[in-house]
Amino acid sequence: MAESVINSLGIVEDQDGENGSTDDANLHVELNVFRAQWMSELKPNSASNGGNRGLSSRAADLKRKQELAREEKARELFLKAVEEEENGAVYEAIKYYRRAMQIVPDIEFKINYSRSPDPDGGNENDMDGEIEDLLAYFHQQLTLQDNSLKICVPEVDMAQMHISALPPEVLMYIFRWVVSRDLDLRALEQLSLVCRGFYICARDPEIWRSACLRAWGRSCTKLVPYNSWREMFLERPRVRFDGVYISKTAYIRQGEESLDGFYRAWHQVEYYRYLRFFPDGQVMMLTTPEDPLVTVPRLRSRNTRVESIMCGHYRLSQDTDNQTKVFVVVSKRKEEKVAEYQRISRFCRRNPAAPETEHSFHVGLQLSSGGRQSFNKLNWIHHSCHITYRSTGETVVTAFDLDQMYASFYFARVKSYTAFSERPL
Repeated sequence: MAESVINSLGIVEDQDGENGSTDDANLHVELNVFRAQWMSELKPNSASNGGNRGLSSRAADLKRKQELAREEKARELFLKAVEEEENGAVYEAIKYYRRAMQIVPDIEFKINYSRSPDPDGGNENDMDGEIEDLLAYFHQQLTLQDNSLKICVPEVDMAQMHISALPPEVLMYIFRWVVSRDLDLRALEQLSLVCRGFYICARDPEIWRSACLRAWGRSCTKLVPYNSWREMFLERPRVRFDGVYISKTAYIRQGEESLDGFYRAWHQVEYYRYLRFFPDGQVMMLTTPEDPLVTVPRLRSRNTRVESIMCGHYRLSQDTDNQTKVFVVVSKRKEEKVAEYQRISRFCRRNPAAPETEHSFHVGLQLSSGGRQSFNKLNWIHHSCHITYRSTGETVVTAFDLDQMYASFYFARVKSYTAFSERPL
């Protein structure tokens, strides 16, 4: 019984082992099924996450494109407003400005004004190359007619003779008349804006070389360190001829005591000094209390008859410290001296003797630039009076102390000085 039991137990035990192995197999199967189901549940989630990322990236791209489109639309409206404003249509410009700022509030700061859009779609690098060497580019654009280069071509057919029919030599002679002996190079620069051909003529080296020789004389025979004669004339320090240098001095002095002795008056004194330079080395100097509006027109011609005006010559000197100085020597005109001599003789019973002395004034000035203009300021560095006795030939020099009474000269351009051309360059 026991064995049987044991046997039966053993059999039972053997059956339990077989059932245990079956249960383990079922457990493994269930575990694999669970894993498969879990993996299957994970795969849709990951796909949905990838889909969400794709949707978000597409939404961001769409938003970016919309912003770019809005900015481009606002840019077009803003540029249209700028164009209308330049044409004088202010109300239309305000309308376009408002519409552009409603789309993009800060569109004004997002527009690049340095260049305008090229309607032909040209290459920007090519345009930069043309601007760098504009003179060579204009030379290439000249048209060849009748085996000769034409400086300019009329836009429409004309019954009268066009200026382009003139030979280049005649045109250059006309340009020298424009510059004139007064060196009105501003007029030459304005003439160069007419067309490409005039731009080429205005850059002719011979014109600028003649201007440099007239401004500095034989001291500018060498072009070094400048690259061209035009660059030398524009950058080398020189006095200006198209206006006048003006110095205003003002001070307060004590007057005489009143008759009753109760008060003493104080007076404010104002007077002006004027310096007018000419390209041939001549200079005029005038000291007067009259306002510049009255005095400046009288200094247009060197043959002016303004009383007490002094005439003379000047020269430029450049020291080793690169400081350009102007030395002026002026004296009264001979006709004024004769008139003064006759005026004195009226009050004398006997004929007075001829003036035995000659007075001349020596002025030293330092040339500098201030503000936007070049060479527009002259600072005092020396002022003296030279008295020469004719009988002995002796010269006595009296130097003046430079104090606050010697204010700097500032240049004022006068258009009437170069309005007419008397002789060509």
